[in-house]
Amino acid sequence: MTLFITLLGYLALGAAAGTMAGLFGVGGGLIIVPALVFAFGLQGVDAAIAMHLAVGTSLATILVTGASSAWAHYQRGSIQRSWFLSLLPGLVLGAIAGVFVAGALSGGLLGTLFGLFVILVAAKMALGLGPKPGTVAPGRLGMGVAGGVIGGVSALFGIGGGTLSVPWLSRCGASMTQAVGTSAACGLPIALFGAATFIVVGWEHPLLPAWATGFVMWPAFLGIVIASVPFARVGARLAHVLPANVLRLAFAALLTAVGLRFLL
Repeated sequence: MTLFITLLGYLALGAAAGTMAGLFGVGGGLIIVPALVFAFGLQGVDAAIAMHLAVGTSLATILVTGASSAWAHYQRGSIQRSWFLSLLPGLVLGAIAGVFVAGALSGGLLGTLFGLFVILVAAKMALGLGPKPGTVAPGRLGMGVAGGVIGGVSALFGIGGGTLSVPWLSRCGASMTQAVGTSAACGLPIALFGAATFIVVGWEHPLLPAWATGFVMWPAFLGIVIASVPFARVGARLAHVLPANVLRLAFAALLTAVGLRFLL
């Protein structure tokens, strides 16, 4: 019965995360990670691993929820294949390295870094700072280094990578459609290798709760995956009704509150 109630709670969390992701047009990681940290705290998960467990679980959910988005962009031809392949080695190595960095940090320090990152994203949204378009893409080495940075930061904080990859691809000369589509594809290797490495790094950790394999909590994964996809469509419909500026400022305010909560 306890597991059933817990799963219902994660379904509700997934519904909220999906709705907000669809409403505000961002990946779910920025919403799922803080929500999971809060949920794990209510369940009595040790604070020393709650942040690591939230980040690992978030990456696992992105692998599933991001696949449908990537497939849709692939069918529409909006994925720049050559750029994706140039970024891929860096994305994989960066994601693995990012997880090992996270594993070496205390839960408190990882939470503080996440809070700072969220506040920076909030400031960017509040000021309306969009990606600056460019015309010339760097060579394979430059793309590989960029992939390493995108993969490392994304795996460290449990996000799909769009926050970093969309501006980068826009600077490389991609149209916004190509940037978003290619970014969706980039999120898959980050999520796959990031989640797998979090499982390895957290394997048989003495503080792990029941139903967790390494730093991935399976009831949370299941509930979020089931509920977030259909509710993302609900959020997308609401986004077409509400004013864009109001949405942007509201989400920036929400992220600021979340960031300050982690810092304080």
